[in-house]
Amino acid sequence: MQQNHNNGATGWPDARPAKQGLYDPSNERDSCGVGFIVNIKGISSHALLLDSQSLLYNMSHRGATGSHEHDGDGAGIMTSMPHDFLVKAFHTLGINTPMEHGHYAVGNVFMSTDNDERQRAQKQFEATVRDVGLIVAGWRRAPVFSECLGPVSAGGEPWIMQPLVVCSGAWVGDVEMHRMLFLIKKRIRPMVGYLCSLDTQTLVYKGLFCPWQLFEYYADLKDSAYSTHFALVHSRFSTNTFPSWERAQPFSLCAHNGEINTLRGNKNWMRAREGLLKSDLFADDLQSVFPIIDESGSDSAAFNNVLELLTASQAFSLPEALMVMVPEAWQNDAHMSAAKRSFYEWASCIMEPWDGPALFVFSDGRYCGAQLDRNGLRPCRYYITRDDQMICASEVGVVNVVPEKVMQRGRLIPGRMLLVDTQLGIVVDDELMKEKIAGTRPFSQWIEQQQIRLEHFESTSDDILIDDIPLSADCRMAAFGYSAEQLDLILGPMALHGKDPLGSMGNDAVLACLDTRVVRLPYEYMRQLFAQVTNPPIDPIREKLIMSLRCHVGPERNLLEVSEHQAHRLSLDSPLLTLPQLAAIRRMAATKYPSWTTKTIDITFDAVLGIDGYVAALDRACAESTEAVEDGCRVIVLSDRLADDKRAAVSALLALGAVHHHLVAQRQRARVALMVETGEARETHHFCVLLGYGADAICPYMAYEVLAKLHRENVLQDNSIGELVARFQHAVDDGVRKVMSKMGISTLQSYKGAQIFEALGIATDVVDRCFRGTASRIGGTGMRGFAMAALARHHRAYGHHVLSDEGEYAWRAGGQHHVNMPQTISSLQDAVRRQNADAWRQYTDAAERAIEQTMDSDMGGIESYDEMDSDEDLDEEAA
Repeated sequence: MQQNHNNGATGWPDARPAKQGLYDPSNERDSCGVGFIVNIKGISSHALLLDSQSLLYNMSHRGATGSHEHDGDGAGIMTSMPHDFLVKAFHTLGINTPMEHGHYAVGNVFMSTDNDERQRAQKQFEATVRDVGLIVAGWRRAPVFSECLGPVSAGGEPWIMQPLVVCSGAWVGDVEMHRMLFLIKKRIRPMVGYLCSLDTQTLVYKGLFCPWQLFEYYADLKDSAYSTHFALVHSRFSTNTFPSWERAQPFSLCAHNGEINTLRGNKNWMRAREGLLKSDLFADDLQSVFPIIDESGSDSAAFNNVLELLTASQAFSLPEALMVMVPEAWQNDAHMSAAKRSFYEWASCIMEPWDGPALFVFSDGRYCGAQLDRNGLRPCRYYITRDDQMICASEVGVVNVVPEKVMQRGRLIPGRMLLVDTQLGIVVDDELMKEKIAGTRPFSQWIEQQQIRLEHFESTSDDILIDDIPLSADCRMAAFGYSAEQLDLILGPMALHGKDPLGSMGNDAVLACLDTRVVRLPYEYMRQLFAQVTNPPIDPIREKLIMSLRCHVGPERNLLEVSEHQAHRLSLDSPLLTLPQLAAIRRMAATKYPSWTTKTIDITFDAVLGIDGYVAALDRACAESTEAVEDGCRVIVLSDRLADDKRAAVSALLALGAVHHHLVAQRQRARVALMVETGEARETHHFCVLLGYGADAICPYMAYEVLAKLHRENVLQDNSIGELVARFQHAVDDGVRKVMSKMGISTLQSYKGAQIFEALGIATDVVDRCFRGTASRIGGTGMRGFAMAALARHHRAYGHHVLSDEGEYAWRAGGQHHVNMPQTISSLQDAVRRQNADAWRQYTDAAERAIEQTMDSDMGGIESYDEMDSDEDLDEEAA
């Protein structure tokens, strides 16, 4: 593989390859061993550092090693600032450090091994430091033992320098110092190298090591003068990815064992929020720290980026920020206090959970602790000893402790925080701490007064207005891709039984991108990802307690403040809206909430305009969405209601994706709720794809009208229309939970916009515009192809209307290709029942021919419509 030697502009080679073939560095994930040792009273010693070496070494099996035994995936340590050691080390170089502990900052910086490049980088670093009002008093090269490295580690080894950053005059105070250091870190990283840390209280040493190599490589750690009151360690296992020096952990505040499954959504939402961020502390300097999340970093690095922002802005303490980012499963916990529940509900109004199996260990010098996700799918054990030490790690036995010294032992349970306050010298009780935080402000009152719920203004009517056209003659059904098979096997059972229909495992039909017989919807090109290897799924039935579909939609407020206005959002218990609910939302401004105006954007176009009309409709929808946000609209509804014999509909999925990413790029997405009113969506997969690409709510009006017509035509006559709709909604809700659970995601708020999909057969131009960040490894159908598909369905529906049975779920003559056909199944049954070898050969031969026939389909799939340039071509295809 081609190595990425650029690594941004940092000047040393990156061990990760550049994006190529099936590999994409954006998919990097970790599964690791983490832990810490802390003196509860805050007393520093070198002995504690030596114990942390044992802790790290005994978690070697939780890290990984390459083909060479000296090439590890990464290891690192965070300690408190070793003041006496650094004073001595810099004094040896003729550099004087401030005598007051905490009045200066030191960090390890990975820089280029080229002398000229490094000198230029150091000058850039010093200039940036001066720009914020500090100075670099001197540089020290961290003494290292490179001979212990393996070939891969040595090939990417940086030159490691330690800058001493001090005030240019009198001491400015802790808050101002941390503000300036945060600005330096955000401005420096793309310019001169990678900063492991730059802080007044903590220091990080890490690299591309096996755990045993960390103390061998860094001579500082073996110096008896190096003392610390805590040590936080990490041993990396880079799951199915390439390790690199800068992706070793800890980061500046935390280390992480697990996977953040909702990462793409978290990144998109943070980028969208940047347009709302304001801070009295940073003032105009805040713009210079964007983007908040470094796109080249791992999931753990992205989490650390946001955690650092929340704490550096002084908006939240470290424990408060973790409560916001990794909340407990509060929605269905009947035993949780009202105050704490209100805090979590308020927090859910400002940020979605960073969801996935995760154990975080963290420290800012004062606090040291661990936080477990709401599922508790990562192990965490701890000891408290009689000599005031806490030992916490991914497993027990990592440090030798005499049993008589153990005062308390336990495990961290889901959603809980283990916290030591070394300034007060106490172990903080999780329940008391959270109750205290929840009591700092009247969160319950804020929720009661500010939160908007549908029942506040929703009509109780469940009437669905339908036309007199029989279901079999309704051309819209064919235009939106309905089939008779879907009515029998999907919509009918969902409305009757309230459950997502079950089918056999596997799908032997031709892929959408290869199908030349049936015009497929864009949803069918998307493949839902699922939990793998170290990432266990959730049981959506037995673990329903920790799952929630409840979401807050509508304009967000400034993340960097704590305000009652942040709770002023619309709360939805389900992403599916009924027709009366959508009508009520459209009337909000005319009822109780005059500021909640709604803009409906039409996503249909004049069919005679052809492909150009399709693309122009997307452009118009994006432009109108920007205009709506600038006009102060709180809700945007993308609607294909106007589709008829003259107007064709743009796929709701493509329109949604285009508008969502357009607003994200403009940092305006967080200012508005984005809803979809569409005739396309009727299956659970359709709803999941729409939610995954940013829909806040969906009203599948055509599905409701189909159910109403089935009721009118006595197909579903034993139930009222309201009951049918309610059961359909229940089936979709349970189906969404089931899909989320496969990826180990607990809340819809985290799943929404997370893009947990892979595109199979979609061209780059469509992905870049509508599904940005989604993997599409083989290319395929472009925007022209999807436009022609929509036009073909429209011509077929209104020119030669037939509600076809396309054989999507079972083989039909003239329908979709299937590997398993009547003759193959007959031969298989004969072979099994009669032990007939000839029948078995007939089965295998027939199956191979079916596969070949499937693969012989036009590789361009729907792109074959690109060759149609006239209405006559479309009429011929429709026929």
